[in-house]
Amino acid sequence: MLIDTHCHLDFKDFDGDREDVLSRSRADEVGIIINVGAGLESTLRSIELAEKYDHIYASAGIHPHDADVTNETGLELFRSYLARKKIVAIGEIGLDYYKNISSKQNQKKLFIMLLEEAKKKDLPIIIHNREAHEDVFAVLKDVMGSKVKGVMHCFSGDCKILKECLDLGMFVSFTCNITFKNASVLREVVKEVPMDRFLLETDAPFLAPQILRGKRNEPGYVKYLAEEIARIKCVSFDEIADITTKNAKRLFAL
Repeated sequence: MLIDTHCHLDFKDFDGDREDVLSRSRADEVGIIINVGAGLESTLRSIELAEKYDHIYASAGIHPHDADVTNETGLELFRSYLARKKIVAIGEIGLDYYKNISSKQNQKKLFIMLLEEAKKKDLPIIIHNREAHEDVFAVLKDVMGSKVKGVMHCFSGDCKILKECLDLGMFVSFTCNITFKNASVLREVVKEVPMDRFLLETDAPFLAPQILRGKRNEPGYVKYLAEEIARIKCVSFDEIADITTKNAKRLFAL
């Protein structure tokens, strides 16, 4: 069995064939999917998907892009979602200094508040980190302490950033971007990740594997990611499937 620990099946990209996408994922032995909230509306849609399908779980998140427009009313609504069934994490949350759609000040403020909610609920966190490494780690250490129960989603850093994640006790999650022709540096990083600390994700509908580059990604394509990691690690596909499933179940208490 494979677990896609991060996708966005609630996005409109899947409105025309969501059932078909899920059927294909089951055929590809994706036994569990975590649909990740990327805002208040996205979180609600993720919860609804999780409540409809036995093998789907949800996370509650507010993306850093929404930091400028998130008010106390929105935060209260977010807190109410945490009481819903099948919420297994808080995320995706974090900082995005690449697009800077929201101010850095408001991004940090929102990030801190959501981390505090994760501490209260003892839920793992799913971190979005884009060109904000220094501030992400500073906030994590300040709020969560020396150990962080969570995952650095769509890892794209170097070995130094990897070490910071591992030192905090975090998992790292790779997407199908490691299959891209220009991802040789990232593939070298994959070699350094301990087997008990990495997860698989598609981030669908984004980042389809090289063999399907330019098309919509979907949970079933996590198999291409598992195949690539198996090749890099010089182990069998079944071993990657087994260890990443165990890792995901341990982190998210599935």
